[in-house]
Amino acid sequence: MADFFDALEEKHVAMISKQPVFFVATAAADARINLSPKGYDAFRVLSPTQVAYLDLGGSGNETHAHLSADGRITIMFCEFNRPALILRIYGKGRPVLPKDDEWDGLVGHFTLLPGTRQIFVIDIESIQTSCGWGVPFMEYKDERHTLKKAHAQFDPDEWVAKYQARKQSIDGLPTRPTDRFFAGD
Repeated sequence: MADFFDALEEKHVAMISKQPVFFVATAAADARINLSPKGYDAFRVLSPTQVAYLDLGGSGNETHAHLSADGRITIMFCEFNRPALILRIYGKGRPVLPKDDEWDGLVGHFTLLPGTRQIFVIDIESIQTSCGWGVPFMEYKDERHTLKKAHAQFDPDEWVAKYQARKQSIDGLPTRPTDRFFAGD
């Protein structure tokens, strides 16, 4: 049975804080649905009605394109141990790039990771929890370091040039490319 909430409660925040992976889904009219797994220590609860996560450069920039066109976003967390639980955050999201005024106020909530290109901020419209009884038990082993290593090896300016040249998503939606990638330590 699903339960709905207007804002995150302490029990939701506790569940979120234990999860090493979350899933992000976005869409825009006449475009593909984009569903992406996310890892690392990249998700933050800013308030009971607002969350954010670091976005690292990777295969594309679909989330940015969809949020700029439509704004709708769903984030899902799955408890792979006990108690079985699925938590979904439904909201409106927006990209915040390093050149944006809002960046300085947000970046302090995170430890920047190599390849960080933007922060996605989500204003929560509703929260849904459901049983998760069909989710398998899984054991967390470790995070993959491949993406961070790749970003640490390349000149951040080369990544910027790559994304500046790609001004649209795979569906032809415009993106606003980042002006800066972070190389990390």
